[in-house]
Amino acid sequence: MKYALLFLGLFLTSGMLSGCAATTEPEAETAEDLYNQAYKKLEQTSYKRAAADFEKVELEHPYSKWAVKAKLMGAYAYYKAGDYDSAVIALDRFIKFHPGNQDIAYAYYLKALCYYDQIKPVSKDQGNTEKALEALQQVVMRFPDSEYAKDAKLKIVLAQDHLAGHEMEVGRYYLSQENYLSALNRFSTVVNYYQTTSQIEEALYRQVEIYTTLGLTDEARTAAGVLEYNYPKSPWAAKAARLLKK
Repeated sequence: MKYALLFLGLFLTSGMLSGCAATTEPEAETAEDLYNQAYKKLEQTSYKRAAADFEKVELEHPYSKWAVKAKLMGAYAYYKAGDYDSAVIALDRFIKFHPGNQDIAYAYYLKALCYYDQIKPVSKDQGNTEKALEALQQVVMRFPDSEYAKDAKLKIVLAQDHLAGHEMEVGRYYLSQENYLSALNRFSTVVNYYQTTSQIEEALYRQVEIYTTLGLTDEARTAAGVLEYNYPKSPWAAKAARLLKK
């Protein structure tokens, strides 16, 4: 009888333990749990891991409100990681599927930053500068009263100055090679399209210089007149005046 009771006690204990095991299986993580985990990794600067976790929110809970938030935060995590291509892809998805979201202006702005942060020196290809300029202009055009428009306007000025600087860099090279027509085309691009940049004064002078070299006196005087009228105190205007007196 004693052994029977002992066996019965072991049986009951085993059953209770198995019952506990059955009721303590880990529950599936909620969308909010996953989002918070991803956000914590973002705060810890584990940007790649955070981006992966934000994508997990989308995959496992695609219809939750957290999935929408995760789309944008995932793009931000990619941006912070320097993975600009992935960030742009994520932002394009967000913009396409959530055009009325309260954070849509930020999505456009962040996309512009992805290109802006990749701008190369003026001696290099300016493809990203052109993309940044276009994206920044979209921010100003679509969301003129947003908190991002003011900074976008400042960056537009810098991007335009950068593009003008590239034209000047190439123009100077052509000029050094005595390829006057190609050089003139570059300087004229600055005069025609980047009139508000810091490159405009030199561009006008270079026009005077090339026209004078080619014997086109009337054109040289016209360019010098524009330079003198708009920038009378510019050292480039003084140089142009001396050049025409020779």
